[in-house]
Amino acid sequence: MSDHRDRLRVAVQKSGRLAQDSLALLRRAGLAFRESRDRLFLYGENLPIDVLLVRDDDIPGLLQEGSCELGIVGRNVYAEQALAATGDAFPLESRALGFGHCRLALAVPDGGALASVADLAGLRIATSYPQLTARWLREQGIHAEVVLLNGSVEIAPRLGKADAICDLVSSGATLLANQLHELATVLRSEAVLVRAAQVPSAAVANQIERFCGRIDAGLSGHGARLLMLQAPRSALAAIERLLPAREQPSVLGLDGRPDDIALQALCDAQLDWQHLEELKRLGARALMVLNVERMLA
Repeated sequence: MSDHRDRLRVAVQKSGRLAQDSLALLRRAGLAFRESRDRLFLYGENLPIDVLLVRDDDIPGLLQEGSCELGIVGRNVYAEQALAATGDAFPLESRALGFGHCRLALAVPDGGALASVADLAGLRIATSYPQLTARWLREQGIHAEVVLLNGSVEIAPRLGKADAICDLVSSGATLLANQLHELATVLRSEAVLVRAAQVPSAAVANQIERFCGRIDAGLSGHGARLLMLQAPRSALAAIERLLPAREQPSVLGLDGRPDDIALQALCDAQLDWQHLEELKRLGARALMVLNVERMLA
């Protein structure tokens, strides 16, 4: 390990598709930061937790060398580097974070003769993810040449550098613009929290557990709605079937009103006006929906 720090360090992407959502998650977890002048370091003001703003493909290596203990990175980056890693100190995936969804997919030119995965045998596949691509080909029993490209993978077939590509896909617009279509999915990816195999001190280990608890709370509370209502007891079963509830609602009796109940339910974000109107038709009244700012299980 490189030092014996008592402050936890977390690496996140400085810019790119995961950057804003990563920092938003940290703020939902109650962390407050002061930014350094070079905008590469965020100093934790309310907890001994600092954030390094770096390139996403540097994050696993920073954890492996001991420069930080936690990182938020795309599973595609993490899995590619894990396959190429040597030794036993490579960081471990801790939990999925529910944003940055995409997929690593094989794509081929439109209107060509390549119609199935088996047709890739003996051909060239351009990719920025050679380890993941090669592993998938082995699993499929397909012998093909993997051509490493670090950028503009989608134009490789038009340049004659490859017959097919294996690249990240979100909406599919880039493939469409380059007259390509998907043939198979190699890996489904999203942002993940990764954890170093070793930590520099007991204090940092304690901060990791505290941080992970905060992250879990931030994830569980994100998009949650607290629904409160009163209703006839006879309508309870129908109300429960209608609710997009995350867990069993809390039901209480009302003093002096044995035929009525008060209900509280933690619901998903899809709780909308239509749900409320349906609840009212079932006899619910005094309906109230509150955004959940913080939640700790």
